[in-house]
Amino acid sequence: MASNDSDLASLYLKPVELLQNLVRFESLNPPGLELDCVMYIGRILDAAGIPWITLAKDENRPNLIARLAGDGSAPPLLMQGHVDVVPVEGQDWEHPPFDSLVKDDCVWGRGTLDMKGGLTMMIAALLRARAEGLAPAGDIVFVALCDEESGGDYGARFLAAEHPEHFEGIRYGVGEVGGFSMHFEDRRFYPIEITEKQVCWLGTTITGPGGHGSVPMRDGAMAAVGEILTALNTHSFPVHVTPAARMMIESLAGHLPEKSAESYAKLLDPKLTNDVLATMGEAGRSLYPILHNTCNATMIEGGSKINVIPSAIELKMDCRLLPGFGPEDMIREIRQLLGRPDLDFRVVRFDPVPARQDMGMFGLLEGILRSLDPDMAAAVPLLVSGGTDGRYFSNLGIQAYGFTPMRLPEGMEFMQLAHAADERVPIEALEFGVRAMYNLLERYGREG
Repeated sequence: MASNDSDLASLYLKPVELLQNLVRFESLNPPGLELDCVMYIGRILDAAGIPWITLAKDENRPNLIARLAGDGSAPPLLMQGHVDVVPVEGQDWEHPPFDSLVKDDCVWGRGTLDMKGGLTMMIAALLRARAEGLAPAGDIVFVALCDEESGGDYGARFLAAEHPEHFEGIRYGVGEVGGFSMHFEDRRFYPIEITEKQVCWLGTTITGPGGHGSVPMRDGAMAAVGEILTALNTHSFPVHVTPAARMMIESLAGHLPEKSAESYAKLLDPKLTNDVLATMGEAGRSLYPILHNTCNATMIEGGSKINVIPSAIELKMDCRLLPGFGPEDMIREIRQLLGRPDLDFRVVRFDPVPARQDMGMFGLLEGILRSLDPDMAAAVPLLVSGGTDGRYFSNLGIQAYGFTPMRLPEGMEFMQLAHAADERVPIEALEFGVRAMYNLLERYGREG
């Protein structure tokens, strides 16, 4: 840690140290150990004279909201990130995951990518702005959140539902996932999230005749579950080309060699999509979920004794819906795929996101990246197949962009290292992001 509180306000000059300090808090979720990390961020802001408050559903799991005053010429801008990290059990780490070791020009440890590295960029930008007297065009609302890794019920979901007044007037925000470089065909792209798929958890009860385990049972509940699992494993749901997916694929195609560009363009023809995806290897597997609603069976509950054939089995499914679709659409697609129009489903959870995206700040974000990396190919609008806290803010009318910039070396993939053993961030990539985030505070509201 920094030696005393008087040193904290200058940590923007030492982003590696700031990140190391954050990583050393074992803010694991589960169980939800975010308190100490959040309060440490509060101490940093106190030292810089930036006012902040905490709001909490559980007092041991607070969320911090700070506001850096702007000159009022633009609406407020949201910067949000989470302090919780996923567990490390069962992973073989080269270096202890919370020692925050610097080696091979990288900071190693859980959360360096997801997403204490991004928080470091945001905090450093705030501290520098305060130290240098920068008044952004609009107030900067900074939020350090708990509970993102378990769905946000104690974090962003709680704030959006119970305290929306803190986000009034905000049109744009930045958080995860995006801004890190990826390489296609020897060209460097920067995906920036503009929207994400919707969490839709479904449950259904499969019934059939029960009986004694010694008597062969044909076409019982277990067999029906097996047929459902086989169908989900071997069949695809219909192709859907949403506006976000179209923007993403057209942007990639526009900066790739002609042959590759033709393949990407064919993805936008639903009659050809699946055949093209099958030829694209790992890229095809990554693109599949942005062109389909998806459904994975994740939990099966049934049976009380090994010698009793169950007459009812509970099946739960993690479905992810493209923007513009609802649970009823997913249920219809599942019934059609299974050939089971009789199957009843209940919605366990549905986290909607708006069907439309506001691209008004995308050009600014791309311009910031290009000013720091003139050799980049393009920033690519990104439809994220997973979930982030951005979905809760988007339902308050805020366009949530994924923008925690990192120029990563070719061969280092953000999505492969986040949540994995040996998670790490190159120091050069971290410093790139610190510069980019401060550029955002300088240019927001003053450039298109």
